[in-house]
Amino acid sequence: MVIYDNLQNKDTTRVTLSEELTWRGFVNQTTFDDITALDGVSRKLYFGVDPSGRGMQIGNLAAALMVRHMAAHGHEVYLLVGGATGMIGDPDGKLDERDLKAVDEIATNKSEIARQYEQVFGGLNFHIVDNYDWFKNINYLDFLRDVGKHVPMSMMLGREFIQTRLGDGGNGISYAEFSYSLIQGYDFLHLYREHDVTLQVCGADQWGNSIAGVDLIRRIEGGEAHVYSVPLVINKATGRKFGKSEGGAIWLDPNQTSVYKFYQFWLNVDDEGVIDYMKMYTLLSKDEIDKIAAEQAAAPHTRVAQKRLAWEVTNLVHGEARTQAAVQATNVLFGDEAFDALNTDLLEILTNELPTIERVQTIIDGKDTAPTLMISEALVKAQVAKSKGEGRRLLAGGAITINGEKVFEDTMVSNTTLLKKGKNTFILIV
Repeated sequence: MVIYDNLQNKDTTRVTLSEELTWRGFVNQTTFDDITALDGVSRKLYFGVDPSGRGMQIGNLAAALMVRHMAAHGHEVYLLVGGATGMIGDPDGKLDERDLKAVDEIATNKSEIARQYEQVFGGLNFHIVDNYDWFKNINYLDFLRDVGKHVPMSMMLGREFIQTRLGDGGNGISYAEFSYSLIQGYDFLHLYREHDVTLQVCGADQWGNSIAGVDLIRRIEGGEAHVYSVPLVINKATGRKFGKSEGGAIWLDPNQTSVYKFYQFWLNVDDEGVIDYMKMYTLLSKDEIDKIAAEQAAAPHTRVAQKRLAWEVTNLVHGEARTQAAVQATNVLFGDEAFDALNTDLLEILTNELPTIERVQTIIDGKDTAPTLMISEALVKAQVAKSKGEGRRLLAGGAITINGEKVFEDTMVSNTTLLKKGKNTFILIV
């Protein structure tokens, strides 16, 4: 277990936790009769992510931020990396058996989840735990006697996804995946026994697995525990689950979703839902968000809410330097900011996002020359023009800009250059 004790500027907000969760849109299914039970006391709670992918997606991020508000209001947080459950994979919501992850892939994914925890929860107290640490030495027969004996089959068979997989037309389910909820339930029991954890925070789709832990604690320890689930975030413009783009899921890992694409996702969210997303995905106060909402309503064409949302979330996940580079890249490509080839952060983003052409170095009279390239050649290499002649015609027609300036003649390019055709076609020459 890793303990992080770096609390800075503990939240002294006047609102209670239940009020905070309510106005941010974090009220959902829970075992509490009233969420005011979270106010005025310090509970120990846990939230976990399985290493089925390389870190968290933005659906996980919403849950993590809800937990962050709980930590800021004085609750002690245990963040679980599911090394053991990741060996099996959660079958809930899946129509087919999962492919098992390789051990080294799980280890890589666990490290990325832990890194993201440290980033998102920076400035607060938290503990990171891995359920593989307590499962690796458990004897199978002891687990059946001490845990499995207390779990009714009717409860496990009653799960909706089990009924779907075992029913007519279902694809069946392995014993391993069938046992997943029992394994996750034991996590809660272990944390209850070892650390007095009495609350699990989970995604809306994890309710059944979480209740299994509550039931184990009641049956084996005679104790009381609770579950609080995070609501499913819905894109109001489409009615579908929020967090997908044309390229698929939006990941916090920059190797899966680049910082630029991450920033662009938030910059392009719908007007109808942008303020709701700001409440859930930023740490801005109610007064700040209300002010931004008023500015957005007065001049929606400025997209002030989207710009602030994109900055806040990207800064939270990737830090200020990378966020600023993403903003600069956006302004260079679609605004009026000049291209600066000496800005290494900007150049890295553009190199990863744009078609890139390398200038060719030639030898004249036995001596190396500075690598050069004609603009028309670059247009052909990037498949923007079919021939050099067509490239020259595009130049003559004023369709080409170099580093933001229109160019009308075919000239030699000798430096790192951003070439643009029209409004949305870019080529980086390096």
